[in-house]
Amino acid sequence: MFIKAPKGTKDILPAEIPNWHFIEKTAQETFNKANFKEIRTPIFEDTNLFERGVGDTTDIVNKEMYTFEKSDRSLTLRPENTAGVVRAYLEHNLYRESPPVKFWYKGSMFRYERPQAGRQRQFNQIGVEMFGVQDASADAEVIMLAVEFLKGLGLNDLTVEINSLGCNECRKEYKEQLKKAVAPFLDQLCDDCRSRFEKNPLRILDCKNETCNRLFEEHNLKSKVSGIKLCGECSEHYKKLKTYLNELNIKYEENTFLVRGLDYYTKTVFEIKSNNLGSQNAVCGGGRYDGLVETLGGPHTPAVGWAMGVERLNALIPKLETKKIDYFVVSDNQIEAVKLTSKLRKNGFSAEFDYTSRKFAKQLEKAAKIAYKAVILGEDEIKNNYYTVKDLNTSEQTRSSFADLVK
Repeated sequence: MFIKAPKGTKDILPAEIPNWHFIEKTAQETFNKANFKEIRTPIFEDTNLFERGVGDTTDIVNKEMYTFEKSDRSLTLRPENTAGVVRAYLEHNLYRESPPVKFWYKGSMFRYERPQAGRQRQFNQIGVEMFGVQDASADAEVIMLAVEFLKGLGLNDLTVEINSLGCNECRKEYKEQLKKAVAPFLDQLCDDCRSRFEKNPLRILDCKNETCNRLFEEHNLKSKVSGIKLCGECSEHYKKLKTYLNELNIKYEENTFLVRGLDYYTKTVFEIKSNNLGSQNAVCGGGRYDGLVETLGGPHTPAVGWAMGVERLNALIPKLETKKIDYFVVSDNQIEAVKLTSKLRKNGFSAEFDYTSRKFAKQLEKAAKIAYKAVILGEDEIKNNYYTVKDLNTSEQTRSSFADLVK
């Protein structure tokens, strides 16, 4: 019995790679235009980075991290990349650069959760982070960048949802309202929500447990809390964000119950949903995290960013064809076939030959599947120093010198 890939992991096969290349190329082109620089951080970090940065009330830290011990040191495969980017930002003194400091990244993340469509235990994200700008223009820019990226992938039917969580002071009264509304049926909630009740009650609104969601609907929780009352500064920030989005012609909806699954968010939070394939799919989530850099030992630094799951994007865009190679060399003389294939590659073409010296008909059959043209190299061609080139779309054949072949 052969060994299979671990549960929650997935091979990305050659037929799927064109879509991955398309997504990554679109990301690079979109972000480069906005002067976001690519950063690549390690796939494992000190466990304490995520415990401090992501938050000890999150499902990620409590249940989903892949943590292991090595030489008496606790290490964790990254479950998300914002904390790692902040760590790099501090470790390499990038906070001394003139703001804004702007990054984008792509790579694998790891969370031990139940595998389902579009969500694996090893999954890939693309994201952006911007440091050093307090003004809501930074929030608007990263939202605009996400919309432009998604439209570049052909996802045009988008819904942008925004909210403001305010600052710590803003949230105090709201947390008490929420706790008061939830308290009567606290013993019916899941273990996670009972833990969140004291540590971070806002996270109750982000619960995915079906029993909790049903209770919230039955007890009409949303009617019992009035939303976060923003202080003057937070209110002005949120107002400016909406002004920027209006000026950028980015349509949005306000969702006063939108929170994010990570503890570090402050003020702006947002999600972008795609209506492709007839149903809403959340493809992007992010927000402002003005306290995270300080939490991880750096100076107070305003910051904002977002992340997208690449597997989710792949499910929403059409499947692209695998690109064919330029030439397939058909010959029963393998030495000459190898030499010609090498020369074609050195001249910038993609080329292949048959490794088994099968009959020409079989070689041409394979060539038709993987190449645009076949270069036939038989005895006459070798003897008289020319090539027969067959267009595999039209079946037209022409004689060619090597000079003509590489034009």
